[in-house]
Amino acid sequence: MRQATIKRETKETQIEISLNLDEQSGIEIDTGIGFLNHMLNLFAKHGRFGLVVKCHGDLDVDPHHTTEDTGIVLGECFKQALGDKQGIERYGTEFVPMDETLGQVSVDLSGRSYLVFDAELTNPRLGGLDTETVEDFFQAVAFAAEMNLHARILYGRNTHHKVESLFKAFGRAMRAAVTINPEIQGVNSTKGVI
Repeated sequence: MRQATIKRETKETQIEISLNLDEQSGIEIDTGIGFLNHMLNLFAKHGRFGLVVKCHGDLDVDPHHTTEDTGIVLGECFKQALGDKQGIERYGTEFVPMDETLGQVSVDLSGRSYLVFDAELTNPRLGGLDTETVEDFFQAVAFAAEMNLHARILYGRNTHHKVESLFKAFGRAMRAAVTINPEIQGVNSTKGVI
C-alpha cells in the first residue's frame, strides 16, 4: 500500500496527517479552520484518497501557520507515499466547474518544486480562512512534495466557488498523476528517475 503518516511539531502548529493513495479508507479532517476542513474533505473525496488530518495551531494569531503547515505535511506525505514513483502516470490535469466558476489544476510529480497560482480571490475571508493563504497552502504542498503545481481560475465571480473548484481539481489531478499504469516500465521519464 502506498501510504504515509507524518507528524510535524513546531512552536506554532502540531500536525499529524495520514494519507493513503490506494484506498479511500476514511476521511477525517480537523484543522481548527472550518473552511479548510471543507476544502480538504473535497480534495480527498474527489481524489479518492484516504486522508486523516489532525492539527492544533495558533489560531489565536491567525490561520496562516495552520494553513501553510498543513500544506507542508500533506506534501511530505505525498512524497513519502509515492516512494520511487515506479509506474505512475506522473502528470494530471483537471478542469472543474463550480456553478459560474471554472478552475483548472495541472500537476507534474517531477521531483522539482514549482507553483503557478493564477486566481483572483476578491473576498478576503471565507469562514475562518484568509483567502490569501490558499496560495500559501498550494505553495507549501508543491514544495514539500517536490512537484510542479499550476492552479488557475479561468473565470468566475464567487470566491467560495473559485477556491472549491481548485481543491476539487487538485484532488482529481493528483488522482490522475499517482495512478499506476502497467504499461509504464520503471519511471515515466527519459532520465530514469523522477
